[in-house]
Amino acid sequence: MKPSTQARRKLILWVLIAGVVGLGFGMIIGRFGFCDQTEENSAPGISDAIVQEADPGITAEILNQVNSDNIRHYLQKLSENPHLAGTDADYQQARELRDFWKSVGLDEAFITPYDVLLSYPETQDESKMNQIFVYDVSNQELWKSDLYEPILDPSENKSHVVPPFNAYSAPGDVSSSELVYVNYGRVEDYRWLAQNTSINVTGKIVLARYGKIFRGDKANQAHLHGAKGIIIYSDPADYAVDGETSQVYPRDWWLPPSGTQRGTILLGSGDPLTPGYPATEHAYRLNETEAHLPQIPCHPIGYGVAKNLLGYMGGTEVPADWRGALNLTYRYGGSLINRASRVRIRISTKNEKKLTYNVFGVIRGRVEPDRYVLLGNHRDAWVFGAIDPSSGTAVMKEVSRVMGNLVKANKWRPRRTIIFCSWGAEEYGLIGSTEWIEQYVKNLATRAVAYLNVDIAVQGNYSLRSLGTPLLYSAIYDATKKIPNPDDQDMAKKTVYDKWFASFPDTAQGLPRISDMGSGSDYAPFIKRVGLPCVDIRYTYNTNQYKISSYPLYHSKYETFKVVDEIMDRGFKRHQAVGQTWAELARNLADSLIIPFKVQDYAKKLQQLIKQLEDDFGQLMKWNGIEFDLLYNVSNRFTSETTAFQKFVDSVDKKDPFAIRKVNDQLIQLERAFIDPQGLPGRPLARHVLFAESSVNTYAGSSFPGLADGMFEIEGSPDEARRWEIVRKHFSVILYTIESAASTLRDVHKFMPL
Repeated sequence: MKPSTQARRKLILWVLIAGVVGLGFGMIIGRFGFCDQTEENSAPGISDAIVQEADPGITAEILNQVNSDNIRHYLQKLSENPHLAGTDADYQQARELRDFWKSVGLDEAFITPYDVLLSYPETQDESKMNQIFVYDVSNQELWKSDLYEPILDPSENKSHVVPPFNAYSAPGDVSSSELVYVNYGRVEDYRWLAQNTSINVTGKIVLARYGKIFRGDKANQAHLHGAKGIIIYSDPADYAVDGETSQVYPRDWWLPPSGTQRGTILLGSGDPLTPGYPATEHAYRLNETEAHLPQIPCHPIGYGVAKNLLGYMGGTEVPADWRGALNLTYRYGGSLINRASRVRIRISTKNEKKLTYNVFGVIRGRVEPDRYVLLGNHRDAWVFGAIDPSSGTAVMKEVSRVMGNLVKANKWRPRRTIIFCSWGAEEYGLIGSTEWIEQYVKNLATRAVAYLNVDIAVQGNYSLRSLGTPLLYSAIYDATKKIPNPDDQDMAKKTVYDKWFASFPDTAQGLPRISDMGSGSDYAPFIKRVGLPCVDIRYTYNTNQYKISSYPLYHSKYETFKVVDEIMDRGFKRHQAVGQTWAELARNLADSLIIPFKVQDYAKKLQQLIKQLEDDFGQLMKWNGIEFDLLYNVSNRFTSETTAFQKFVDSVDKKDPFAIRKVNDQLIQLERAFIDPQGLPGRPLARHVLFAESSVNTYAGSSFPGLADGMFEIEGSPDEARRWEIVRKHFSVILYTIESAASTLRDVHKFMPL
């Protein structure tokens, strides 16, 4: 080969090598110098949208569009007529809400019916209607109660107003020559009677005042103590604090003498004929005799009626803390006076199978459509329900309108699915929500993120208040810090959070107080059956000033649009603030890349619950051989796991969608880990070992409810030895459950300790 040819070939080879190397360097420079690093860090073949953080600008977009005038308009329409569960008016509202959700841009809206046992009084034949009578020795009628509450304002002059009654009361016509006053009808009130008087209520009619505990527990305690009937009244000490007859409705929000609180006395939640299973078309149903229904007649009255009854009562004077605010001497009662010889209760209330309707509106998630953030409010009311529940329904409509319109305009779609839930027959015993949970518990247990409840949006104009489970504490605080304080009389507090903290501080934590959840609204079955993080928010009155059990017009026919519009929230700014808080909380849970649960808050709450248990029962438990330190030991290990898990969350690769999904799954499963499939002792359908209602007051939450039930008045009880065995077994279950919950937070490859 000629030298010139060989040199030429070498030159060509070197040129090719230089070209390849240059091309390689160019690709590297172009890749790392000019290309978006996001694509490099993402998993191959996966869109950046999957690991994209939420748009920070959408919060302002949502908050600014929540309109107080719209809420006012919705409430006026919702509370115009009575809409008792199971009636045509109830179904009409369900259809209207479904159509509204379709019109404002939600992806789906539909109605789900359930065939359940409801309860109604006689309304046609006045000779059979629920009523109370007093007779003399000649059996002549001395007095009888009114059948209806009188009309005090033209806004109440509507048809289909159900007369006062207690749902599921046993029907019957009972009389007694003795009427006994039992204060609030609590366990401790009957204990006081037994220890300090010679009064025995067996075979007698008792008179209790509303407040302190759930009315169903009052009726149950009366039955357990042998009473043949119970009358429950609203005392002005609890419902008309500013005066018996002066500053009351329609001039103020206080209950007038004729105002009467309706309400269920059913214990437990859900359809009583299908416990544990949904009341669908083919469900197996118990006979009413097999169901756990109230056993004695029960009837509610106002304090105007009660004043007459109390005037017929003899006996010695009650102690100061048993006295109400009526202008008379409160006595224990017994044999009647003033020519009266007997009191009679006539109850014709009947149970009927009826359809109740849940309504759902769905915004599908763009990335994780199989993860659900649930917003709920019940729709049924005893009469007009302008406060309970229609204030909450009106706010939910506005939140759904804002979110739906943003979706319809292609401005926003949440990462996870949002489901708006309108429950039927809540007032009868959380029936609509419970039946739905029973039908879809397996889906909810694996897919739901949280349940956000607004039963009542505004029951007072002082400050926000919240009930909640620990994982949501931080998210609630974050939301309220973004909402302007609607109280123009206290503008020094800039945000809802500021006003809340000033009004109801948890001084030990340096934060606004978030109370534990009982069973007062639709959140209860989500906690007890599913193990779902829950919250309930509303604006309330100054409970530091007014020591009352509820807002005064609660469940009366006087709970009208007028009282909300002209007295409680002029301008509807507090309704707007609740809507903004609700919307931002939902957006954060549905849109954040990592679900904003703070596991350390759960650890702190667990330590608080243990400290409370020790204060209440610790010494007694130790005396009976229970090693209380074991509870602190497992709690300390749980705390350590939450700390380690949070460090892992803080360092997780947010560009790895599988790592994000793994963390979120662990966060979702933590609350579920406190569910015991066998339920609490004696309460198989209450399965959360930390949070459930008190067994003697359904409205109140109870820490370690299974232990609290077992320890209640255990000393000296007839079956004390057996009860201690139940306590010891459940204590062991709690230790296991906390350890199990801690294991869900460990690295998924190392959930078993070495």
